[in-house]
Amino acid sequence: MTRPPVGLLDTSAVIALPAVADATDLPERPLISAITLAELAVGPLATDDLAERARRQAVLQQAEGDFRALPFDDAAARAFGIVAVGLRARGRTRSARAFDVLIAAVALAHELPLFTTNAADFVGIPGLVVHAVPVPRAGPPAS
Repeated sequence: MTRPPVGLLDTSAVIALPAVADATDLPERPLISAITLAELAVGPLATDDLAERARRQAVLQQAEGDFRALPFDDAAARAFGIVAVGLRARGRTRSARAFDVLIAAVALAHELPLFTTNAADFVGIPGLVVHAVPVPRAGPPAS
């Protein structure tokens, strides 16, 4: 597969960036959406564990510093309809995550491929090109 020159990272891909072993699994110029920043902003507030809160805050601040987020604009609002209908046709209205649907709409509006560690979340969205970003699974240490 050819490495796209530009692509939109979803929130899972942004969080996984430090674990991505091969940069060719990402676009040459990765972008994020304002929706990803919103989702990352929830993270530190959604835990009482101080160490986890600090880790999540660091991810948010890194993303804010490294990326200029694409807005959820009029074009994304129109693309949202395509995403919602595509998922509904697959019976995924209850299981589709709201942030994912909005991020997919931004990708469609800007005609960008979407990079994610959760490719199955985006199945059934007409016109959306999805690239799975492989990340190593955490497991027991090798003996």
